[in-house]
Amino acid sequence: MMRIATIGVYGFDEASFVDVLRKADIDLFVDTRRRRAVRGSTYAFANSLRLQAHLADLGIPYVHRKDLAPSNETRQAQDRADCATKTKRSDRDKLTETFKRSYAQECLEKLDSQQFVSALGLEVQSILIFCVERSPTACHRSLLASKLAADLNAVVEHIVP
Repeated sequence: MMRIATIGVYGFDEASFVDVLRKADIDLFVDTRRRRAVRGSTYAFANSLRLQAHLADLGIPYVHRKDLAPSNETRQAQDRADCATKTKRSDRDKLTETFKRSYAQECLEKLDSQQFVSALGLEVQSILIFCVERSPTACHRSLLASKLAADLNAVVEHIVP
């Protein structure tokens, strides 16, 4: 049975993030960010090259799937809703229904879960879906994980700080 884990970077420091990755027992790290950098020094370890270096040290292959990231327009709609409620992205705990619908139309409806897994390789039994938000319910990764779980009869584990 396929196992899907999800994780965001907010709320971790570099040491705890790497430790969680070490213990996660995953075959593949799937980065679903549109932009693979995080502003500021606090989360610089999650910038693509540093992150990939950590993963290489742990023996975990890395794949970037930009096609599974929400569009700029969808992200901006969520940002406007966050601004209206004075919620920082790093503190968000849920997505708007508008975001969920838009992301489903952009990405999930087009995603063939079997083909997605096949493209990852036959030996892959566990993947980790990565983005930045602390809470999985505040991030598209939970929507992606739910679709994959339903289509593939997989189990999902959300790793949080």
